Amino acid sequence: MSLQFSVLASGSTGNAIYVETENQSFLVDAGLSGKQMQNLFEQIGRDIKKLSGILVTHEHSDHIKGLGVLARKHKLPIYANEKTWQAMDGLIGEISTEQKFVFQTGTVKTFGSLDIESFGVSHDAAEPMFFAFNHQGKKLALITDTGYVSDKMKGTIRNADAFVFESNHDVSMLQMGHYPWSIKRRILSDVGHVSNEDAAIAMMDVIGDATKRIYLAHLSKDNNMKDLARMSVQQTLASKGFITGEQFDLYDTDPTTPTPLVAI
Repeated sequence: MSLQFSVLASGSTGNAIYVETENQSFLVDAGLSGKQMQNLFEQIGRDIKKLSGILVTHEHSDHIKGLGVLARKHKLPIYANEKTWQAMDGLIGEISTEQKFVFQTGTVKTFGSLDIESFGVSHDAAEPMFFAFNHQGKKLALITDTGYVSDKMKGTIRNADAFVFESNHDVSMLQMGHYPWSIKRRILSDVGHVSNEDAAIAMMDVIGDATKRIYLAHLSKDNNMKDLARMSVQQTLASKGFITGEQFDLYDTDPTTPTPLVAI
């Protein structure tokens, strides 16, 4: 079996991504209620109880809302870095020591034939990090919740077969929207979220010959739209000769509906 994944949910209301190989299966974040997470797993025909573990990117509620409930109910291991564990204290309830594992930023953990590399991102959390999955020559790179994409991040995710890439907001929609200026400033900052255009600019440096799928993720429900995000990313990429639909395909993600489980 090859490397397979589904973006179960993505957006400001909750985030979760499922990744599997023939012998391992991981959930990256559990940002919806336990009941919602169960429903999402049923939609892709997978069993939460069989997970190898849950990987945590950071402690914001849209990434850990159902974490404690799922871990306790199904006795699942949780992997997070030390600062994130500290920040989650009091947010996810009691987790037994046997279920708590440290996955430090900038390291690789190997589970059978699956290598998972963690890397730091720039977001207003304790120590946010995301992951690149490597299995039998295939790579899946996940990167959302970052105010910008650094050269170091690009080096880790470059030439992935598939990307789940933040395309959070349209700058004009955000600037003209109803959010207080303090929130607008946070989103636009280096520890906020990547805009549609900035996402496309970063993609130009990481798309490689292997790249076939890019999923636009973590869209703001108030400051973006699927069609707008896709059009903006396509146009920006096209300005530098990257042709979607030929070299690679762009895919939407959704806050409540999982993407089809696909192999890369």
